[in-house]
Amino acid sequence: MSTLVISDLHVSVETDQGTKQILKGVDLTIEQGSIHAIMGPNGSGKSTLAYTIAGHPKYHVESGSITLDGAQVLDMTVDERARAGLFLAMQYPVEIPGVTVSNFLRTAKTALDGEAPALRGWVKEIRESMAALRMDKTFAERNVNEGFSGGEKKRHEILQLELLKPTFAILDETDSGLDVDALKIVSEGVNRAKANTGLGVLLITHYTRILRYIKPDFVHVFVDGRVAEEGGPELAERLENEGYDRFLADASVG
Repeated sequence: MSTLVISDLHVSVETDQGTKQILKGVDLTIEQGSIHAIMGPNGSGKSTLAYTIAGHPKYHVESGSITLDGAQVLDMTVDERARAGLFLAMQYPVEIPGVTVSNFLRTAKTALDGEAPALRGWVKEIRESMAALRMDKTFAERNVNEGFSGGEKKRHEILQLELLKPTFAILDETDSGLDVDALKIVSEGVNRAKANTGLGVLLITHYTRILRYIKPDFVHVFVDGRVAEEGGPELAERLENEGYDRFLADASVG
């Protein structure tokens, strides 16, 4: 079983006002096959953690480490991180005009595996995954995220997840902008990927509604760039009832 370990991670970004520290000493250990939910108010560092793991150049790691089975992730390029088994479903997926979904997916799979997938089996796999995600078959010939609705963008992210079969998936607010039906379909896709491959999940969200469908093993509350509290699924229920006020009050006092 693979393990992703984040140790004493400090991360900053450059702003118009100068350098701003976002993460202020984050520690997390994620075992393959487990689901960790990260919750917290806006600006608490949740997305910063996601993009730092993925290797976004905007985020500067001041100190700390991220290791995958003992290998230093921070020394890897973005494509090396992907080949090592890390996957990011972005909160705001970008459009890629002129590149169809089918070409994008096959190119990504080829880059990860070092060889192109056998065409007949690959086409069958795409069709089955799209059907499970309630995606029309014409979707494969549309340009990546161009003119997609919010729900279509999120389903496409989960389609990638199912086909590329990473070891760990970071899902950055995958529930944002989804109606109830789309939320159920996307959640089913995540659960299916976990059941089929033993996927480890780092699920970033503001709200507990997605946790009704994707059951977390652990919940971590982020406030002001730190993990303010940790617990099991019951912590999410407590946040649903109480909100983040007490954590914010503690942060302001601190």
